[in-house]
Amino acid sequence: MSTDGDGGDGDEGPAADVHRLVGVRGLADSWLGAEDARAAYRDLVVARRFDERAMALQRRGWMSGYPPHAGEEATGVGAVHAMRERDWLVPYYRSNAAQIARGVPMADLLLFRRGYPEFHSGEDHRVFPQAIPIATQLPHATGIAMAADYRGTDEAVVVHFGDGATSEGDFHEAVNFAGVFDAPVVFCCENNGWAISHPRERQTAAPTIAAKAEAYGIDGRRVDGNDPLAVRETMTDALAAARDGRPVLVEALTYRRGPHTTADDPDRYRDGDADEGRAGDGGSLPDWRTADPIDRLEAFCRGEGVLDDGDVAAIHEAAETAVREAVETAEAVGRPDPDELFDPVFAAPTPELERQRADLHDFLSRHDPYELER
Repeated sequence: MSTDGDGGDGDEGPAADVHRLVGVRGLADSWLGAEDARAAYRDLVVARRFDERAMALQRRGWMSGYPPHAGEEATGVGAVHAMRERDWLVPYYRSNAAQIARGVPMADLLLFRRGYPEFHSGEDHRVFPQAIPIATQLPHATGIAMAADYRGTDEAVVVHFGDGATSEGDFHEAVNFAGVFDAPVVFCCENNGWAISHPRERQTAAPTIAAKAEAYGIDGRRVDGNDPLAVRETMTDALAAARDGRPVLVEALTYRRGPHTTADDPDRYRDGDADEGRAGDGGSLPDWRTADPIDRLEAFCRGEGVLDDGDVAAIHEAAETAVREAVETAEAVGRPDPDELFDPVFAAPTPELERQRADLHDFLSRHDPYELER
C-alpha cells in the first residue's frame, strides 16, 4: 500500500504517513474499479442528503438534538465498503453515514432521534446501536471480537469513535485488551480535529493518534479520511490483519464542517474560514483534509471517466427520493408512548420511577412537545 508522506497533522513518529488515493493516484494504480468508485459516490450523496434533511427537521422541532456528519461521510462509507457481510459494525453518535452504507434504514435512524429504540424495523444488519456516551462502545467492540475469536467464526469488528474518545479510559482498556488477546477488531478513529470545542492538540502530546497503537503492541495506520477509496483500501488491509489476530488502530484524518451537535455553536471557538491555517495538529490543515469529500470524489470520478453529468444528476435525484421516503415512513409511525421510557427499567417500578412517570404525564398534559411541527 502506497502512502503520501504529507501528513499535515503532525508527521513525526510512528504511523506518520497518510494513505491517499484521490488526488494522488488513479484507479489503475489500485485494486479498486469503476463500480467501487460509483458506489462510494452514491453512498456519500445519500448520507449528505440525509444529514441536511435531519438538520432541517431538528431545527423545526421534529426530533431531538442531532450530531451532523457533513464533511466526515467518507470515513464511514469507505470503512463499511471494506467489511464482509458477517462483520460487525459498532457505531457512535456520528456514524449515520456508516450505518446508511451498511443498510440500516434511514427511517430507523430518524425514529431513534424521535424517541424510539434503534432498529425500529427489526431488521438484522449486524450493526450495534449508536453509542451516545463517549467511548463506551470501544470495550463492547473488543468483547464482541473476542467472542468471535473464541467461536472461530472468522468475523471481524469495526468500531468508530472520535478523537476526543481517545482521552477516555475506555479507549485504553479496549485497545489494551484487544492487543493482549489478539482480538479481530479494527479501531477506526475519525479525527475531525475537534472534540466539541477542544482541538486535537489539546487531547494528547503524542505526535499522532495512530502512534498510540505502539504502546499496546498493535499496528497504527493513518489515512485521508475524506477519501473513501483510500479509507476502503486501508480498512481492507486492516481487517485482513485483524482476522489474522493483529488488531489495528486506524486514524482517519477528516474535518468537522459543522457544529458538534445542534446544541453547539462552533463560531464561539472556531473560525471556520481560518481553520485551514490554524497551527494545530502539528501544522496547518492541508486542503485535502478540509475540502468537501463529495466534491473531491466527484471531480476524481469525472476525471477517471466513471461519472458524467447524467450519472451525477440521477444519483442526486435518487438520494432525494430515498430520504424523502424515509421521512414519510418515520412520520407514519406516529408518536412514541412515553411509558416505554419507564416500563423496561425494573421488573417492578420503584416509587421514584413512578414519581418521574407522574411528572412526565403532568408535563405532557400541559404542553405539546410536537407543537413546533405544525
